[in-house]
Amino acid sequence: MTIRVFFVLALLLFSSSFLQVARAQSDPEAEVVEGTEEGGDLGIVGEDVQDFSSESYSPAPGIETICVFPKNPSKVVAAGEERELLVGMKNDGGSNLNIIAIQASVHLPFDHRYLVQNLSVQAFNNATVPPSAQATFPYIFAVSKFMQPGSFDLVGTIIYEIDQNAYQNVFYNGTIEVTEPGGMLSVESVFLFCLGVALLGLLGLWIRGQLQNLSKKTKRAPKAKVEVGTATTDASMDEWLQGTAYTQSQSNKLKKKK
Repeated sequence: MTIRVFFVLALLLFSSSFLQVARAQSDPEAEVVEGTEEGGDLGIVGEDVQDFSSESYSPAPGIETICVFPKNPSKVVAAGEERELLVGMKNDGGSNLNIIAIQASVHLPFDHRYLVQNLSVQAFNNATVPPSAQATFPYIFAVSKFMQPGSFDLVGTIIYEIDQNAYQNVFYNGTIEVTEPGGMLSVESVFLFCLGVALLGLLGLWIRGQLQNLSKKTKRAPKAKVEVGTATTDASMDEWLQGTAYTQSQSNKLKKKK
């Protein structure tokens, strides 16, 4: 009975990971959230933002990009909460480049053809990087609050213009860890941890039971019995034989031995 319970719990443990992926595929795509309006030289636009997700441009020669998650090296993103990343650009070309927009999307890690969510498109006005110069641009995004906790791939692109020609660079294509709002641990994580502890406990009890059964069988092994004979003398029989030919013959034998 214990072995059956052990295998049933193990099956539930392995099936929970497949349920997590299935729910992630079934989550509807969240609506595009427009960037917040902020002032400054970057000129971040927050209204009437064009969706560039259907467009695909090639990168321009001499343009390099990097991405940094400030104060978040583990790249943890709480569902429904805003997070910020910084996009750095280096212009080694011969012309000014004008930043048009930054956009990103979330995909399943094992196949990028499965789109989980299109994130916000953040557009810029008057954001220019001259030749032989570098600049950093912030990008604020939030994944859907209904997204299942787990590991996903984030693909971020920055779209820019050089001599009225549009280009784009992929500044990040890697993994992020989505968690429930307000904490690192999710309900499923706690459940899986408790289930793992229970499985280990059942395995320990099963091993202990097998060892006890083995020790009991060793103790029950039969031991060889040694029979010890005893000699008894019947006094009444000796008295009855006194004076007979049997006692006389026995006495004669004793005399001859002497």
